[in-house]
Amino acid sequence: MLNINEYFNGAVKSISFTSSTSPASVGVITLGEYSFATSSAETMHIISGSAEVKPANAKSWISFNAGEHFKVAANSSFLIRVKGDTAYLCEYC
Repeated sequence: MLNINEYFNGAVKSISFTSSTSPASVGVITLGEYSFATSSAETMHIISGSAEVKPANAKSWISFNAGEHFKVAANSSFLIRVKGDTAYLCEYC
C-alpha cells in the first residue's frame, strides 16, 4: 500500500512503501531548510540534486550530492537544507 506524506506546508512530499527489505519512502524536498526527527534509524539516499545535512548536536553541515547517502540514528534529529528541488530515497532500519 502506498501512503502519501506532506510536510512543511507541501514543501516536502513523499510516498511511503515497503521495499523488498524494509519500509521506505521516496520524495522531493523543495528549496529551504527543514528539521526532521527520527524514531528508527534511516539511510537517506540523494537521488538527484544535492543537500546539506547537520545531524543533531553537530557543529557543521555536511554536503551530499546525487548518488551519495547519509545515515541518521534512531531517536535522533537532523537539519537538511537544499538550494533546489532534491529527490531522495529513505530506507528505515
